[in-house]
Order: sequence, then C-alpha cells, then structure tokens
Amino acid sequence: MPTPVTILVDADACPVKEEIYRVAARHKAHVRVVSNSPFRVPVSDRVKRVVVDDGFDAADDWIADHATPRSVVVTADILLGERCLKTGATVLRHDGKPFDAASIGSAIATRAIMEDLRAGMDGPLGSAGGGPPPFSKADRSNFLQSLDRVLVKLGRG
Repeated sequence: MPTPVTILVDADACPVKEEIYRVAARHKAHVRVVSNSPFRVPVSDRVKRVVVDDGFDAADDWIADHATPRSVVVTADILLGERCLKTGATVLRHDGKPFDAASIGSAIATRAIMEDLRAGMDGPLGSAGGGPPPFSKADRSNFLQSLDRVLVKLGRG
C-alpha cells in the first residue's frame, strides 16, 4: 500500500483551509496545517496542526523539510513553492494554479521586479499600494477542482 498523500498547508494566510479539509477527507489524505500561531483544525486522525516558532521562515522551513513526491503543498509563497518543487512535491496556489518547473522561474522574476517597483515607490512622494486582487468564488472553485485532480492523480500511483 502506498504512503498516504499528505497536504502541507502554509496556513497563516490560506483562504482555503476548509476546502482542503473537505477534499482531503474524501480522498483519505493527511493534512498538516503549518503556522506560527495555533489554528482550529477538525478533529481527525488525518488532520494535524503544526505550530512552529516565530523564527523567520520557520513554517516554510518545516514544510520544505517535510515535502515529498507524495505531498501537495498549498501556498502563495513563490520561494517556498520553488523549494518544494525541488523535493518532487506538487505545489498549488490558493487559486488552484500550480507552481511547476515551467512557471516558477517567471514567477520568481516577476516577484523580484515587483519588489524593486515597490521599493522605488516608497518614500516622500508616495507609497506602493495595491496587492493581489481579492480572492473570488471563481478562485475557490478553481482551487477545489485543482486539488481534487491532483489527489486523484497521486492516488493512482
């Protein structure tokens, strides 16, 4: 019998935790909800809360250290996504879009450009505003479909 699939959740800013619990239960996948502060998780043998210390990137380090080819990592963090891809894990953003070998390089480059733009806009003449667009029902639906697809694929082999 293969090792169970484990979903590793970068939980501090994750808007789809409830959806993860539902889909994981249907597929009998394990879930690790990783954060710097405690979150309420369902009472289940398959769902565990992992609270790490407040150190910089402590949650990311825990997730990257535990990611395997039988893991699905749910995160919006591009650099964490890159680390987990190197372990063979599947990485999904909260909107269901995957980070993969083809997309991670351009995502990292875009992140660097945006950081430079924000740094140039901060100062006496104004500040960088904005951020990602609001999380939508379509994003939630796309995430559910993507997670289900990934778990079916991993469940087959």
